Amino acid sequence: MLNDNDTVVAGLGECRVDSPLKIRRFIDEGERVIVDVEYGRVDTSFRDRGAAPSFENAGPRRKIFFEPSATKAAIVTCGGLCPGLNNVIRALVMELFYQYGVRTVYGVRYGYEGLIPSYGHGFLELHPDTVDEIHAKGGTMLGSSRGDQSVSGMVDTLEKNDISMLFTVGGDGTLRGAKDLCEEIARRGLKIAVVGIPKTIDNDISFVDRTFGFETAVAEATKVLVSAHEEARGARNGIGLVRVMGRDSGFIAAYTALASNVVNYVLLPEVPFRLRGEGGLLDHLQRRLVAKRHAVILVAEGAGQEYFEGEKARDASGNVKHGDIGVLLRDEITAHFKKLDFHVNLKYIDPSYIIRSIPASPDDAVYCIMLAQNAVHGAMAGKTGMLVGRWNNYFTFIPLHLAVQKRKKVEPDGYLWSIVKGATGQPDFA
Repeated sequence: MLNDNDTVVAGLGECRVDSPLKIRRFIDEGERVIVDVEYGRVDTSFRDRGAAPSFENAGPRRKIFFEPSATKAAIVTCGGLCPGLNNVIRALVMELFYQYGVRTVYGVRYGYEGLIPSYGHGFLELHPDTVDEIHAKGGTMLGSSRGDQSVSGMVDTLEKNDISMLFTVGGDGTLRGAKDLCEEIARRGLKIAVVGIPKTIDNDISFVDRTFGFETAVAEATKVLVSAHEEARGARNGIGLVRVMGRDSGFIAAYTALASNVVNYVLLPEVPFRLRGEGGLLDHLQRRLVAKRHAVILVAEGAGQEYFEGEKARDASGNVKHGDIGVLLRDEITAHFKKLDFHVNLKYIDPSYIIRSIPASPDDAVYCIMLAQNAVHGAMAGKTGMLVGRWNNYFTFIPLHLAVQKRKKVEPDGYLWSIVKGATGQPDFA
């Protein structure tokens, strides 16, 4: 349960500057979006407390904190590549330049490394001409990186360059870094807004309906699954084994299974499965091949980690390095059927790095623009330590501490997983 303080977005001070936006509809400060729209819980909350937890409604404010002509903005993209990064960069620049009249926008090179002078990356000066066509390309024109950097050193750079607002575009690790930046900025008493934009194809940011890049990833992964299905059907006892991203959350695998409608087995990080023995995956796969002569298996990268022994190393972002479940399954399936002298034809496909580096789909491209514009509205109003997201079909401002509290995951007893099992017909491999 959330309390009222959990959803409060910090501000840098009183907004006294008239917005330069020539629009009819501004968002009043009291406009909010209820977090939980289930009637029974909302009714109980109002009866018990006289209110229900709610997020601040995103959008343009009539009064803003920063004087546009004196404002300098910076944009940083961090972590792995994701469809839509360039769309967000372009939309931020266009909104700042044309709508608010901010003429100085810096692109931070190679993630948070670009805020540490010793790396020598420097800034890129961004304006509408430099970002005009980047939305048609994958990747990020600014470059990216992983890993912790000195928070104090990064704030020194922001202060030295008179940066008024920093837009941090990234996933869980990036947003944790943004939260640390906010705390150091507040400790120094600086007037710098830090606003996050949720980027991850894993769709694992809490209190955000959907992160940008996720829809594109599902669309592209679906094409791969269709091909894997044809490969499996085209061979005697053919097996299409596809591994997709999803380190701790299996949303890509779950949605791709539903979208493709050709998957027989879906393996997620949230749902343990038994590999060997009667009723295990290998046993069920054998019976499937006898009956149907082909099968398609879709596995998220974080699934089945219980089959890897030993101490786990961590990557530059502090995340546990998972064992390669795709390779393990490939080898286990091959060995199992070889031991039985049972002919199979297995095709293993891992499209992860291809999917995350492509341009955004039309739906994601539109979503990126909406997220970016609302991020600018919030930053210009002096809001900080927050993330722009969409919740219950409204764009909202979400405090960073809430967004990074825990990862959003597929619930093993939830509605989505029940739909996946119903669509695939797979049993519980418990």
